[in-house]
Amino acid sequence: MLDRSAEREVLDRLLQAVRSGESRALVMHGEPGVGKTALLEYVVERAPGRVVRAAGVQSEIELAFAGLHQLCAPLLDGLARLPDHQRHALGTALGLRGGPPPDRFLVGLAVLDLLAEEARERPLVCVVDDAHWLDRASAQALAFVARRLVAESVGIVFAIQATDGCTALTGLAELVVDGLPDDDARALLRSVLRGPVDERVLGRIVAETRGIPLALIELPRGLAPAELAGGFGPTAGAALPMQIEDSFRRQLMALEADARRLLLIAAAEPLGEPVLVWRAAERLGVGVDAAVPAVAAGLLEIGAGVRFRHPLERSAVYRAASPQERRSVHRALAEATCPETDPDRRAWHAAQATVEPEEQVAVDLERSAGRAQARGGPAAAAAFLQRAAELTPDPTRRGERALSAAQAAHQAGMPDAALRLLSIADAGPADNLQRAYADLLRARIAFDVNRGRAAVSSLLEAARKLGSLDVRLARETYLDALSAAILAGPLVTGGSVREVAEAARAAPPAAQPPSAADLLLDALATRYTAGYAASTPMLRRALDAFRSNRLGQEDELRWLWQAHIVAVNLWDDEALEMLVSRHVQLARDTGALTTLPLALNSRITVHVLMGEMAAAAALIQELEAVTEVTDSSAVPYGALLLAAWRGREAEAAQVIETTLAEVVRRGEGIGLTVTVRAKALLLNSLGRYQDALTAAQQSNAHLAELGLSAWGVLVELIEAAIRSGMPAHAADALTRLAETTPARGSDWASGIEARCRAVLSAGADAESLYRAAIDRLGRTRIRGELARGHLLYGEWLRRERRRVDARQQLRSAHEMFSAMGMEAFAQRAARELQATGERVRKRAVETGGELTAQEAQIVRLVREGLSNPEIAARLFLSPRTIEWHLSKIFGKLNITSRMQLFR
Repeated sequence: MLDRSAEREVLDRLLQAVRSGESRALVMHGEPGVGKTALLEYVVERAPGRVVRAAGVQSEIELAFAGLHQLCAPLLDGLARLPDHQRHALGTALGLRGGPPPDRFLVGLAVLDLLAEEARERPLVCVVDDAHWLDRASAQALAFVARRLVAESVGIVFAIQATDGCTALTGLAELVVDGLPDDDARALLRSVLRGPVDERVLGRIVAETRGIPLALIELPRGLAPAELAGGFGPTAGAALPMQIEDSFRRQLMALEADARRLLLIAAAEPLGEPVLVWRAAERLGVGVDAAVPAVAAGLLEIGAGVRFRHPLERSAVYRAASPQERRSVHRALAEATCPETDPDRRAWHAAQATVEPEEQVAVDLERSAGRAQARGGPAAAAAFLQRAAELTPDPTRRGERALSAAQAAHQAGMPDAALRLLSIADAGPADNLQRAYADLLRARIAFDVNRGRAAVSSLLEAARKLGSLDVRLARETYLDALSAAILAGPLVTGGSVREVAEAARAAPPAAQPPSAADLLLDALATRYTAGYAASTPMLRRALDAFRSNRLGQEDELRWLWQAHIVAVNLWDDEALEMLVSRHVQLARDTGALTTLPLALNSRITVHVLMGEMAAAAALIQELEAVTEVTDSSAVPYGALLLAAWRGREAEAAQVIETTLAEVVRRGEGIGLTVTVRAKALLLNSLGRYQDALTAAQQSNAHLAELGLSAWGVLVELIEAAIRSGMPAHAADALTRLAETTPARGSDWASGIEARCRAVLSAGADAESLYRAAIDRLGRTRIRGELARGHLLYGEWLRRERRRVDARQQLRSAHEMFSAMGMEAFAQRAARELQATGERVRKRAVETGGELTAQEAQIVRLVREGLSNPEIAARLFLSPRTIEWHLSKIFGKLNITSRMQLFR
C-alpha cells in the first residue's frame, strides 16, 4: 500500500481504542476506486478479536434489512442473550420469526446489544463496504448503533462513495480518502506498465485519474503501446468512474461468451452464494469451465462466496450486458431461488426478468411486500408494490397497488415518493372509496410535513368524502382534522377550529357502542361549537373511556395525547397523572419510539405542573436521547415549561426564543400560546409584571385551544394585570377563566379560581378566598400553584400590615419553591420575607457533585430500581456502556456499590 500513512494512522487509532475497551465508528468517504476497499482490508488484517462484514449491493437496496442480515448472520447465536422484546424485534426484522412489524429503533437497540454481547469476550470490528447502497432499514439501524457506541470494544468502519453519500450516517466521525500524491501515483502506475512510457503521457494519466489507484491500475490495460510511448492515439477521455468501468468492459470483451454470462449471473446475484450462481448457470447452459478465464483474469473469486475484486467490476459487468441478457439471467436466478426459503428475492428476480404486464409476478411481489411490511420494512414494501403496479395488467388493480405502495412509502417517511405513487394511482380508473383513500393519504402527508398549517382543509375534505363510504375512517379523519386545527391555531391556512368542529358535528353517527375515539370526537366538536359547559358531560364520558383501558394498543398510542388535553380541560389531575404515565409506559413497552417523544413531552409537562422538577429534568435527558436516535423534531414544550418554572432568566429566555421560532416554522400555532404562557410565568416570577402583562396579552386573540396553555395564560394575565394597576384587564380574564372551572367540584379548578378571585378582592373576602384556594389546591398534586397561593396570600397579608401572619405564608412558599427548584419564585418569596423583617437562610441544594447530566440520570434510574439492561433500553445505550458509566460514577462519589447510591 503506497502512502496512506495518514489514513492508516486514523484507522490504527480506532483499532487501538477498540483493543483497549472503547468503541468507535468511522465513515470513509471517497470516489470510486480511490482505495476505500483496500483500507477496509487493512482494518480486517489488523483488527483485534473478531471481524464481521457486510456490503451494500445496488440491486438489494429495496430489500429491507438485507445489509443487516449480512452483518448479523455470523452473530445470531447471541440472540438468546438479548431481552425478549429486542430478540423478537430483531428476529422479525431478519425474517427468523413471525410477529407484528418491529419498531426500527428497537431493532437498532437489539443490534447494539447483540454486538456488545459478542464483544464481551473479545473485541469486535465491523466493516461495511459500499454503505451508500445499503437498504434504508439497514442503514438506519447501523447508524443508530454507530451513534450509541461508547464502551463496548466494538468498532464500525463504513465506506461510502463521496458522490452518493448516505444521509443516515451524517454526523459520524469521517475520514476523507483522496487520490494518491503525484509521486506515489507515478510509482503505482509504473508498477503496472510494461514497455517504454513517455513521462509526459505518464503525467497526463496521473493528472486525469487524480491519483485514484484503481484508475491508475486499470486504465493502462486499454492503452496501445503507441499511446504510452508518445501519446499517439485518442485523447478524448470519459469522466471517472466511467473510465474505470470502460477498462473493465475491455477486459470482458476478451473473454468467451460463457465466461461473460457467468460474470453477469454473479453480478445480478448479490448474495454471492456459489450454489445459487451455479444453479442459474446450469439453466443457461453455462458449465463450470466458464469460471476458469474469469478467475484467471482476476475479475472473480469463487470460494465460500462469489466475490468481485471491486464493486465497480460488478457494475461494469451488469451495465455492459444488453437488457435482454439481463432479463435472461434474472429469470434463471428466479428459477434457481427456492420459493420456500427465499420467496422475496425470487419474486424480485422474476420482476426484473419481466417486461410485459404479468399478473402472477405482480401477485408474488405483492406477497413479498406484505412480508417486508411485517418485518418493519415499509420502504421495501413500497418498492415491491410499485413494481407490482407496473406489472399489473388490469388498470383498476394497478391503481389499487399503486395506492398501497403510496401508503407504504408514507409509512417509510418518503413523502415525495408517496406523492409520485399517488399520481400513478390517480391515472387509472378508481371508485369513490379509492379516490377518497388517496385524498386522505395526501392530507396525512401534508399534515406530517407541515403539521396543522396547511393540512386542515385537505383532511376535512377527505373526511367529508369518506362520510358515505367508510363511517369509521371518516370519523377518525374528522378527529385528525380537528387535531390539526387545534395544533395550527392562529397559524392555520384553511379551516379554523370552530369551522372544523361544526363539520365534525355533522359527521355520520358512530357505531354502537361508540369507541373512545368516537366519544372524543363528539366531545371536542361540542366543546368548540356549544361551549365548555355543554361539552363537560361528554368530555367526562370520553375521559372515562380512556381511563377504562379498553382500547387497543394502536388506538391508545394514536389518541392518548388528546386524552391528556381532555383531562386538563376537566381539571382532573388524578386522571392526567394516570394517562400520561400509561402513555409513556405503553410507548416504551411496545417500542413505539416515534410516539415516545410526544408521550415524554406530556409526562415532563405534568411533572413540572406537580413541582417534580428533578423528575422532569431526568426525562428531558431521555427525551433528548429519543429525538437524537429517531431524528424527530418535536417541539420541547416540557423543557420550555421547566425552564420557565425554574426561573433562570437567561436559560429560560433562550429556550423561549428557540421554541417560538420552531413553532412558527412548523405552523404549530398552539405553541404560540404555550410559549406566551411560559414567558408570562417567568416574568411574573421575576416580579416584572408589566412585561408579563404584555406577554400574556399577545395570546388574548386565541385562547380557544383545550389544555394547559389556555387557563395558564389567563392565570398569568390576572396576576400581572393586578400588579400593573389594570384591574379591568384582570376582571375580563377572570370571567373567561370562570367559564372553564365548574368541572364537577374539581379541587384544582376551584383552587385556581378562588386564588384568582382573591387577587381581585379586598378585605375579608380576599382572605377567605386565599384560604379556600390553599385548602383546595392542597388536596391536589399541583404543587407549584399551591406554593403560589401561599406566596400571593403572604404578599397580601404583608400589604395589610399583618407581618406575623404574612411570615407564616411566605415561609411556606419559600420552603416549597426552594425544595422544588423554582428559583425565581423562591427569591420573590425571600424578598417579601425580608420586607417583613425576617432573615432568610439560603437553602442548601443537592447538586450531584461532578456528575454529568447523563451520569446523574443513570443514578436516578438506579434509585428507581431499574437494572442495567433496563437503564440501557431507557437511554438507548448498551448495558456495557451503563456498566462503564457506573464505574465512573462510583469513582466520583467514592462509593463501591449500587446500594450506596440509595443512601
